[in-house]
Order: sequence, then structure tokens, then C-alpha cells
Amino acid sequence: MPIATTLRLLAKARGLSATDIATAIPRAGAATVSAWLRGEKLPGKDQLDALARTFGVPAGALLAELASQLDPARTKGEHDLLAAYRALNTRQQGALLEVARSMAEHRPRKR
Repeated sequence: MPIATTLRLLAKARGLSATDIATAIPRAGAATVSAWLRGEKLPGKDQLDALARTFGVPAGALLAELASQLDPARTKGEHDLLAAYRALNTRQQGALLEVARSMAEHRPRKR
């Protein structure tokens, strides 16, 4: 799940507006918080720590999501595939992994 979605869900669960959140975050106005919630900007480390305190979640949870989004080794397709995989139930995930492994084993060789 993108960090913007996570932040929106946490804000909704706590009943907080962008203005409410901005009052708890150093060097962040309501416009900046709104941009985070829309996924247009990313908060810095200090802001992530403050967001975690504001929402009552471990900072690592927000940082892990941010790190996965910024992982240069992952392509857009890999992010999309992971998001689709996470949306499946356990049985569906197992079936998808089986198909993917089978496809990887039988891929054409490069010449």
C-alpha cells in the first residue's frame, strides 16, 4: 500500500484533517500534509517520526512502506505485482506463486 494511502487511512481512523495533522508536525503546513495525503510529496524523516507519534504507530511501519516505494531495484511492474499479490487470499497467493515459479523454470534461453 502506498504511504499516501496509509496516511489517509490513519487520518480517517483518527478523525484528523490535514490541518489537524499539520499542527503536530514540525515544519509542515496543511498544504504540505495535503500533498503527502495525495502522494504528491514524501515526508522527511523528522516528519515521519512526528506522523508516527501523531497516529500512534511505530515509525518503522511508515519507514518500511517508504523504503519499499523508493527501492531502486524494483520496477513499476514489480510494485504492481506485489500490490496485486497482497490483495489475494492465502490460497490465491499460493496458486500465483506456483504459476510464477513454473513460468520462471520454463522461460526461453537467451542466445
